[in-house]
Amino acid sequence: MIFSPQHKTGDLMDKKIKRTFTPEFRLECAQLIVDKGYSYRQASEAMNVGSTTLESCVRQLRRERQGITPSATPITPDQQRIRELEKQVRRLEEQNTILKKATALLMSDSLNGSR
Repeated sequence: MIFSPQHKTGDLMDKKIKRTFTPEFRLECAQLIVDKGYSYRQASEAMNVGSTTLESCVRQLRRERQGITPSATPITPDQQRIRELEKQVRRLEEQNTILKKATALLMSDSLNGSR
């Protein structure tokens, strides 16, 4: 096979594809180390992920267990529920604000119309 000068054989092999993991998978990875006593190497081999990913998962799990809300997608069920409830509260507050404005508008129309 003949390759053109512009094509390098390693180009496709050299690019790393960033894998994304579900919160459930990240939780499982972290629990191996935190709860089950696996070493990072053992967990890395068992879950087929790199040590950097594991370190991130473990750090996030420990923070969430301390009650610190993550900026990333939560991995513990409690933090996931907190995130859902916070969204619901924001949505309800927005709806409440709209209703207050609508009520004020209707009241002002009612007062202006009765004079």
